[in-house]
Amino acid sequence: MKAVEHTQHVMALQQASLFRGLSAAELMPLAETCQILSFTARQQVFAAETPAQHFFIVMTGSVRLYRLNPNGKEKVIELIRAGQSFAEAVVLLQKPYPVYAETLEASQLLAIPSTVFLAQLRQQPELSFKVMASLSMRLHQFVNDIHALSLENAQQRVAGFLLALGEDELSQLPMSKAVIASRLGLTPETFSRVLSKLKEQGSIAEHEGELQVLDRGSLLQVRKF
Repeated sequence: MKAVEHTQHVMALQQASLFRGLSAAELMPLAETCQILSFTARQQVFAAETPAQHFFIVMTGSVRLYRLNPNGKEKVIELIRAGQSFAEAVVLLQKPYPVYAETLEASQLLAIPSTVFLAQLRQQPELSFKVMASLSMRLHQFVNDIHALSLENAQQRVAGFLLALGEDELSQLPMSKAVIASRLGLTPETFSRVLSKLKEQGSIAEHEGELQVLDRGSLLQVRKF
């Protein structure tokens, strides 16, 4: 039974970009100690300032990372989809979680103990390089986010989000409009107004909660404006 469980864990690890390309033998020390956790929608994974004893890979579902200001207002920092990992940087720093993590829908997460992960990084140079590459890509994305939040208007931010949905096919919104708006630094009302304007212009269409990009060229022009 344990062997089957460990094989399942290895397969889950290999689906994550962080561990893609590593062999089953290289991942087995992690597979033997990690566990699959099931969460309902809007269930807290961890709270800010609690000890970072694990980092996580989203197997199914999605997770939002957010912070609270002194007035209790939420700001979404990052949206994590299936195949992505989160909290590994905190594990490396050996500090408490700086954000809250909450599922957006029913989700399965692979929880990897921080002590085992750190031990494997010391023993496996290839794993260390993978982690460095993953964190570098995330840092690059954060730089782009800062650029968008400080220099782009509402239409440009929404256009960038829509361009990432895919081309010539319906894309169900990955989470509520309020969550997307918070991630883009907009109010839900502003996000909805921009969507309406883009629909009027013929750039996108909406069918029962699913969006379709009709004119990528017009969205690209909005981003360049």
